[in-house]
Amino acid sequence: MPEMVEVALKLALLAAAFTVLPLLVGQAEHKVMAHMQGRLGPMYAGGFHGWAQLVADGVKFAQKEDVVPRAADRWVFKLAPAVALVPYLVVLVVVPIGPGGQVVLDLGPGLFFALAVMGIGVIGAIMAGWASANKYSLLGGMRVAAQLMSYELPMVFAAASVAMAAGSLSLTEIAAEWRWWWLPWQAVGGVVFFVAGLAELRRPPFDMPVADSEIIFGPYTEYGGLRFAFFLLAEYAGIVVLCALTTVLFLGGWNGPFLDTELGWLWTLLKVAVLAFLVIWLRVAYPRMREDQLQRLAWVWLVPLSLGQLALTGVLKVAL
Repeated sequence: MPEMVEVALKLALLAAAFTVLPLLVGQAEHKVMAHMQGRLGPMYAGGFHGWAQLVADGVKFAQKEDVVPRAADRWVFKLAPAVALVPYLVVLVVVPIGPGGQVVLDLGPGLFFALAVMGIGVIGAIMAGWASANKYSLLGGMRVAAQLMSYELPMVFAAASVAMAAGSLSLTEIAAEWRWWWLPWQAVGGVVFFVAGLAELRRPPFDMPVADSEIIFGPYTEYGGLRFAFFLLAEYAGIVVLCALTTVLFLGGWNGPFLDTELGWLWTLLKVAVLAFLVIWLRVAYPRMREDQLQRLAWVWLVPLSLGQLALTGVLKVAL
């Protein structure tokens, strides 16, 4: 019974974190972009630094009418937002935030489980594009599928490099085995993993599937109200998951100076916050890539770099 109570408590905390952290990332994006680009609107809602902007957005989405196109596949159309959102909650189940069992479920193949479930989240956007009965939505869904095929490979190769170095597929064991001197020779893999993750989330500058100047808003064109809000929430939840996995795999997770081991979760949250800020910064700093540029980056640069990282890890693993 105590074990069941502990698991229930962890699940409740996970649900609370999954509800709050993506909203914090969304609020931070409003404020960071407002400061970097001189946007006045998001800085005035509610007074002090526009603190009520997120509340205003929520009220706006809740008031909008939920419309389903007449020719759409209704069940797939309605199910797509949930398919896009729920997998990121499932991934957080196996992501450790600290040592000593500070994880909901410590799976042996936790790394491959997390990568596989993240791929399911992309299917939600593909479902939305196909079911909307809209040619622009269909084009957006096809672009989502093309990005998934291109960037999943270097992402898996980069993650496999860390698993090889740690000698385990468990995310908890990978973070426990991490050493500071991994940073120089795993840096390339970390960059590849992070960039490929951004591409799978369709975050700028990899947002060709939702290019408003070409295909309106891609697979989300026909969505409004709360269903559209769920897609946005899935994007911010994906940012949290990507930053958490990058932290655990390449930045040592809870490892850091000045804190006791039991408080290592503070280091995890701090690293996730810094990476989330970097995601927002990249959106502000770089324009959208063309489709040919996006594919060239994956196949000409990221795949060879990830394979090189994998080979380097194998050589150093044998040598050390």
